[in-house]
Amino acid sequence: MTSCKNAIQKMLPKTYLRNHVAHEIHVAFIHFKDLVPMVDKYIYNDGTAKVLMSLTGTIPILFKDMTYNIPICVWLEESYPQSAPICYVKPTREMMILQGNYVSSNGDIRLPYLQEWKQGECDLVSLLQVMVATFGDHPPICMQPRPQPAQASCSLQFRKESRVFSRADGSLYLSLSAEDGQPVLQGNETSC
Repeated sequence: MTSCKNAIQKMLPKTYLRNHVAHEIHVAFIHFKDLVPMVDKYIYNDGTAKVLMSLTGTIPILFKDMTYNIPICVWLEESYPQSAPICYVKPTREMMILQGNYVSSNGDIRLPYLQEWKQGECDLVSLLQVMVATFGDHPPICMQPRPQPAQASCSLQFRKESRVFSRADGSLYLSLSAEDGQPVLQGNETSC
C-alpha cells in the first residue's frame, strides 16, 4: 500500500500538499477501485489552463435495485484541501446527462457538500460517498434513446419497406409498396 501512495505522491505537481493529497487519493482508491489518479491539463471557463491532479473513472451507484457505474472526473486544485474539488460527470457516447439540481447541462456536479466545503471536515472519500448516495436517488446520466424507425437512415427504411421477388428467368426484382399497399417502383436497381 505504501508503494502506491508513494507513486501517487511522485505524480503530484510540487505545488500540492503532496503527503496529504497523496494519502487522500490513496484512501479513495482503496474504496473506489475504478478510479484512476492522473495528472492532466485542466482548462478553466476563462480559457486558462493548469496542470492538475484528478481522479477519473467510475463510481458504483444503486438505483432501483440495480448497480450502475457512473463515469466521473474529480479535479483537485493546488489549494486542495482548502478548496473543494471540481467535479464532472463524464458520459460516454451512449449516455446523456440528466440535468437537475445536482448536475448542470455540461456535467458540472453541484452538490451541497461541495458548496459547503470546509477544510478538516470534508475529504475526498466522503465526497465520493455523497455522490454515490445522491446519484442513487437522482442518477446524473442515462443511456441515449435508440433511434426510432422514422429516424433511421434512408437505406434502413428502404430495406424495411421493400420486397425482393424472383422472375421465371431467375433474375430478381424489387417491389416497393406505398401506404395503400400498391407497388410504386419495380425494376432491377433502385436507390434511395
